[in-house]
Amino acid sequence: MNIFILSAGEHIYSTKRLYDEAVNRGHEVDIINHSKCSIKLSNGKREINYYGDNIIDEPDVIIPRIGASITRHGAAVVKEFEMNDVFSTARSLGILRAQNKVRTLQIMNRKGIPIPDTVFSVNPENIKEQIELLGGAPVIIKMQEGTQGMGVMLAESKKSAKSIIDTFYRMNHNILLQEFIKESNSEDIRIIVAGEKVLAAMKRKGLDDDFRSNIHRGGSGSKVNLTDKEKSMAIRAASYLGLPVAGVDLIRSKRGPLLLEVNSTPGLQGIEAYTKINVAEGIIKYLEKKCSTKNSRMRRY
Repeated sequence: MNIFILSAGEHIYSTKRLYDEAVNRGHEVDIINHSKCSIKLSNGKREINYYGDNIIDEPDVIIPRIGASITRHGAAVVKEFEMNDVFSTARSLGILRAQNKVRTLQIMNRKGIPIPDTVFSVNPENIKEQIELLGGAPVIIKMQEGTQGMGVMLAESKKSAKSIIDTFYRMNHNILLQEFIKESNSEDIRIIVAGEKVLAAMKRKGLDDDFRSNIHRGGSGSKVNLTDKEKSMAIRAASYLGLPVAGVDLIRSKRGPLLLEVNSTPGLQGIEAYTKINVAEGIIKYLEKKCSTKNSRMRRY
């Protein structure tokens, strides 16, 4: 296979791991900085240019590693490859959906995937009523677009919740409110999905003084055994968003597992370290299978 990894940095852990595993398995691999790509549309034709002058050839597969700061441009680059029938581990629409927490939760709720009770609004005049819709404080307040636990706060009283929410509304920041799942004990589960298979799963535990469980916020991880329901939820959630490869975050509650969010560019460092599973190799093997199936279909016709 000829593989393009769309990444802002070749020395980023996940990018390097995917590159090394693909090369070790005999594939041709290029790391393309999507932020340096420009797209030219003219007379029904299009070109993807790299650094302004090199026209990019079409690979067999792309692996988008799109950062939150340039999501829209990255998704546009991915879309151009998609329109020429290049397989992507994350479709452009899936990247945009996953970046928006509200859109993700709307899709999950419609598809019957259990989620925490959630409220979103832009009305600063009924904050009290919004909090009451979740049964009162404490509540979780999240920025609608955020990663690695940033922009996530716990308001332990109605007074503090109203103050935080009012501030965000006045600053024109889009937020959502979620019920606080006390029994989760500052733990969640990160699951890496590739197609119809779970490659790895780890439990993440936050610091004693922090309700967030993200590794990037100082938390720790450990390998975890999933229930059949949790596996099914993760695979279905990724599929519903259009993400053949994804990181799915769940939380365990008295009502059963609840979906928190889906990540189109899941980091591999923490989950490989804590589970001792070669996730990067699993992703490359999945791509090999997809390309083999695609080529077989083409030969039939």
